[in-house]
Amino acid sequence: MTPAPAPRLIAFDLDDTLAPSKSALDPQMADTFADLLRAVPVAVISGGNFQQFEQQLVNPLRNRSGLRLDDFHLLPTCGTRYYRWQGDDWKQQYAEDLTDDEKKRALEAVEAQAKEAGYWESKTWGPILEDRGSQITFSALGQAAPVDAKKQWDPKGVKKDDLRRRVQALLPDLEVRSGGSTSVDITRKGIDKAYGMKRLAEITGIPLDDMLFVGDRLDPEGNDYPVKALGVKCHAVEGWEDTEKFLRDLIPTLASK
Repeated sequence: MTPAPAPRLIAFDLDDTLAPSKSALDPQMADTFADLLRAVPVAVISGGNFQQFEQQLVNPLRNRSGLRLDDFHLLPTCGTRYYRWQGDDWKQQYAEDLTDDEKKRALEAVEAQAKEAGYWESKTWGPILEDRGSQITFSALGQAAPVDAKKQWDPKGVKKDDLRRRVQALLPDLEVRSGGSTSVDITRKGIDKAYGMKRLAEITGIPLDDMLFVGDRLDPEGNDYPVKALGVKCHAVEGWEDTEKFLRDLIPTLASK
């Protein structure tokens, strides 16, 4: 049997795929991720804003030799924005921002439904609602909640998925997806991770068939699912340790191509 061709670009979710939610890369993952970036172009497409990408992903990779930053693609807020290294800094390539009316309706809908369902918590760490320009994000325990608290709040994703369905019913003209461990993301209709992957293919010239996507929410309710529905080859993981092991097995096959 002829072996499957190696991917020409590998894309990842961030939270709970490359790192714990809102946390920096573990040093072991940072080493492995750097090795991958030396071997093949890499993209990260996740719900966090660009500042979170810097804290979680970019800063832990600083001062590592041989990294091809020109081949490193950052797509925060579920691909509604795209940054690429140009010269000596990250430059925004596009932003699919929500209108003021869309933001207002999204914020009102998710707050009302969270309160009605009993998901609006009194003990939180930071704001529950965040306007990220191209995305409205609900974080049940706040933006800065500790990882352990997040894991305990909704271990099977039942609350998030229920809230997503409730909010989507009120906002048929917008896209509502279950995001990180306690979050729900709202973007413009059709502007999701699948949109980001298609734009990535256009800009890089690498066909979707030659890409691989790795994520932890490839189920139909998750915000990684649009990539799977698009037909991109996907690999499901259940945490950064799972991803790190997968990459350790994959990287030697890339280096041999």
